[in-house]
Amino acid sequence: MTSAISHDRIHSLRWRLLAAIGAVVMTTWLLTGWFSYTKAQHEAEELMDGSLAQTARMLLAIIHDNEDDLVELAGRLATVRGAEDIYEPPLEFQIGRGDGSILARSPDAPELPILGVAGYSDIIRHDESWRLLNAVSDDGLYRVQVAQSINLRDRAALEVAIQTLLPLVLIVPVLILFIYLSIKRALRPLERLAGEVSARTPDNLAALPEQRIPTEAQPLVKAINRLFVRVGRTLDNERRFTADAAHELRTPLAALKVQAQVALLSGDTPARERALQQIGLGVDRAGHLIDQLLRLARLDPLNAPPENQAIDPRRLIDDCVAAIAQALPGSTRIHVELPETPRAIMGDASLLDIALRNLLDNALRYTPSDSTIRISLRQSGTSSHLQVSDNGPGVPASALERLGERFFRAGQAAGNGNGLGLAIVARIAELHGARLAAENLPGGGFSVTLQNLRNTDG
Repeated sequence: MTSAISHDRIHSLRWRLLAAIGAVVMTTWLLTGWFSYTKAQHEAEELMDGSLAQTARMLLAIIHDNEDDLVELAGRLATVRGAEDIYEPPLEFQIGRGDGSILARSPDAPELPILGVAGYSDIIRHDESWRLLNAVSDDGLYRVQVAQSINLRDRAALEVAIQTLLPLVLIVPVLILFIYLSIKRALRPLERLAGEVSARTPDNLAALPEQRIPTEAQPLVKAINRLFVRVGRTLDNERRFTADAAHELRTPLAALKVQAQVALLSGDTPARERALQQIGLGVDRAGHLIDQLLRLARLDPLNAPPENQAIDPRRLIDDCVAAIAQALPGSTRIHVELPETPRAIMGDASLLDIALRNLLDNALRYTPSDSTIRISLRQSGTSSHLQVSDNGPGVPASALERLGERFFRAGQAAGNGNGLGLAIVARIAELHGARLAAENLPGGGFSVTLQNLRNTDG
C-alpha cells in the first residue's frame, strides 16, 4: 500500500508542483538565511566596534583634565562594567600618556604596551582572543586602549543572527502550506474534468465543456474533444459497415439456400447440376466478399503503411501482370507504359500490390473480352501517378464522386461485384498520402488513378 501511494505521488502533478516549488522556496530560504545570517553577524560586529570607539573617545575626553583622579576613576569604572552578558559585554581598558606609561587600567585588561598603532586589531593573550582599539588624543598627550573578548563578541553576533533567522524558519512551513492549498485549488478544474470523463457512459461522446478550464489545460480538452469526434466517426463507420456487410452477405446466402433447395427437390439431373454450379459460384462470391471485408478490417485501424520502403514500380507492375496473365479472358491485352528510368516509390509493397490488382480486376470484370487495359506511370518532381485505364463503358457521371465508398456500385457494376474493391484501393491510397481519382475517358473507356504517390527523393 505504501509503495502504491509513493508511486501515485511520483506521478501526481500536484505533488510534482509542490516538490518543485518547495525546492525553489527552500533554496531561496537557504540563500536568504545565509545572507541574513552573515549580514546580521557583520552588523553586530560593526555595532560592537562602534561601542569600542565610543568608549575610547569618552575616556580620552575624561582624562584630558583629570589625570590626578585617574586611579579613583578606574576603580569607579570597574564597578559599572556590567556582567559578562552577550548583550552587555564588558570593556577592558588601559589609559596612559603619549610616551606609553600606564596611568590606569581595568582589572582584566590584557597586559599590552599602550604604544600600539592607532586602530583596530585582534590579539591573543593568555589563551584568550581580544578585539583591541588603540586611540590617541588630538594633542598626542594621552593614549587609550580598549579591549573586548572576541568569544563574547562572537556569541553576541551569533545570537543576533539567529534572532534574525527565526522569523524565516517559522514562516517556511506556513508558506509551503499556502502553496499546497493554492496548487490544490488551481488543479480543482482538472479534477472536475477527470470526474466528468470517468462518470461518462461509453456511448456518451459529447464534447467536454471548455468553460472554466485553465488555459494550460485547454489544448488537452480540445484534443479529447477531437478524439471523441474521431471515435464517434469510427463507431458510425463500424455500425454502417456492419449493417452493409450483413446486408451484402444476406443476398448471396439467400441465393445459396434457394439453389440448394432446387438441387434437393429437382429430379432433373441437368437442373440439379446447374443448381450445384450456381452454389459453387455463390460460395466463390461470398468467399470473395469475406476476403474483402477482412482486408478492410485490417486496413481501418492503420494510420500509416505497415512498412515504408523504396519500391521499384517496374517490378511491382510486372509482378501484378504476371499474376493475372493466366486468367486474362479471350484476347484481352495489358499494355504497360513506364518512364525509361522510373524513380522508386515510397510505400508498402504488399498494399500497393493489392491496390493495383484490385484496379486490374475491376478493369477485367467490366470490359469486353477483347479489350486493351493500359497501366501507365507518370512521374513529376516528388510525386508519381499510377493509372489503370480500359475501354469499357465507364460509369454515370453522377456516380464518379461516390466511387470509393464502401458497397457503392454504379453502371454495370451495380449488378456485379460487391462495391469494396475501389474502397480498398481508396483506403490504401489514403495510408500512402495519395488519393483515388476516377474519370470517364473522352473517347470512351474508364480510368482510375492513384495520384501523388511519394517518390524516394520526395
